[in-house]
Amino acid sequence: MGRRRPGGLRGGADFAVIWMAIPAVAAGAYYLLVLLACARWHRPASARTGAACPPVSILKPMHGRDPRFWEAIVAHASQDYPEFELLFGSNRADDPALADVAVLQKKFPNLRIEAVVVPTTAPNAKVGVLIELANLARYPLLLVNDSDIMVEPGYLRAVTGPLADPDIGMSTCLYRAAASSPASAMEALGIATEFAPSVMVARLLGVAEFALGSTMVFRADDLRRIGGFASIANFIADDYQLGLRIVQLGLRVEFAPQVVETDLGAQDWGAMWRHQMRWLRTIRVSRPSGYYGYVVTHATLWSLVALAAGYWHIALGTMALRMAGGIWAGAGILRDRNVLRRCWWIPLRDLLGFAIWAGGLFGDTVQWRDQRLKLRPDGRIV
Repeated sequence: MGRRRPGGLRGGADFAVIWMAIPAVAAGAYYLLVLLACARWHRPASARTGAACPPVSILKPMHGRDPRFWEAIVAHASQDYPEFELLFGSNRADDPALADVAVLQKKFPNLRIEAVVVPTTAPNAKVGVLIELANLARYPLLLVNDSDIMVEPGYLRAVTGPLADPDIGMSTCLYRAAASSPASAMEALGIATEFAPSVMVARLLGVAEFALGSTMVFRADDLRRIGGFASIANFIADDYQLGLRIVQLGLRVEFAPQVVETDLGAQDWGAMWRHQMRWLRTIRVSRPSGYYGYVVTHATLWSLVALAAGYWHIALGTMALRMAGGIWAGAGILRDRNVLRRCWWIPLRDLLGFAIWAGGLFGDTVQWRDQRLKLRPDGRIV
């Protein structure tokens, strides 16, 4: 043993065991922040009566007929709002969604509904379509959301309301997900109990330069000031880049008191993995610090590590906070009815989420619909 003090090896081993509990403590602290963020998050509210309702152009890029696409576009066309228009665009003349838009035009003859085919060479084909739709838009407010987004009555009033404040440059929304397969249900649970809490904590800590593609409402004048959609046509994360550029104008991004819904359909496990990998690699190249910091959110993994080190009280406390935070965010804030029914899946979702997060550390290609894209370190598409 030489000059090493008696018990030195034992002391070093104890120190290593203590370190095994630290990630679980950090995860527990994170979910304390989730609970605080949930407590401070505004509740969905009815639209203000008498509030100004400026005309809105809704821009909806399409790529095929998404699950519940027809229900989604009818929900938009049925909004009780003084003046708005619906502009649809696809880069494919044979897009089956165009037929649904034609039926919608007949169903709502008094509403301006246009559909255009936009051949585009933009690296981000969705943004290439948006460039043309923005040129067709007649109104001072623009609303962009994904083609499968389901909205509730009062949606337009709720999401345009924040822009009555001249210091707010963009309104966006949290979202929940519907699912029709076990793989999709697992992804939907992650959106409700993992992704939404991370968004709320980011806002709580003052990280406010991002928007979500579920809804983005902004002024046409501000879009022109940032160089139009063409300025973000090379980026994979068009929603993040748009929000960032609006903030760089000295304006704020605000979350509207409305939760919308997307439909993940009946995807299999392979499609779910590819979808999640695209999402995480997009985050990694857009906000690297946020991506690497995300490791602390995997509470189940770190609780198991702490349990293996003998710190069962830390493991149980962390898991209790994780379950409480996820359920409050998913069932309470997002009003996702499946969260309570599937809450026992949360530990399994956490372990799967860590595996996907680890996979996202490597590689620079993503699968987006029927395209395989290569990304640069700054988030641009090669």
